[in-house]
Amino acid sequence: MTQQPVKRKVVRKVKKPKRRTLRPITKLLCFAVIIFSGWLIYGVIEEIGTTVTLQQQLKETKVKLEEVKDENQYLIDQKNKLSDPNYVQSYARGSYMLTKDGEKIYYLPSKDK
Repeated sequence: MTQQPVKRKVVRKVKKPKRRTLRPITKLLCFAVIIFSGWLIYGVIEEIGTTVTLQQQLKETKVKLEEVKDENQYLIDQKNKLSDPNYVQSYARGSYMLTKDGEKIYYLPSKDK
């Protein structure tokens, strides 16, 4: 008779996973990353606010520029008209009631009275 090898049951101990605790340096590093991220987010929000303000000022400035361009064009037209003697004469007669020699001005009563 030959002996058969005896099978032994091997019982292994199941190791419980170790609960990992954060080292103080890791905690400090995480805290620093959170603070840095907050600082960056604050900076981005501040830049967005500045951009919105500048865009609003740009719109207002463009409106003012258009108004000034219109006024400038009006003044250029007036300057060109005032170089014409006939226009100057008719403007002075109409606005300041100036007359030529020998002319008389008659005022007619208005119908509103």
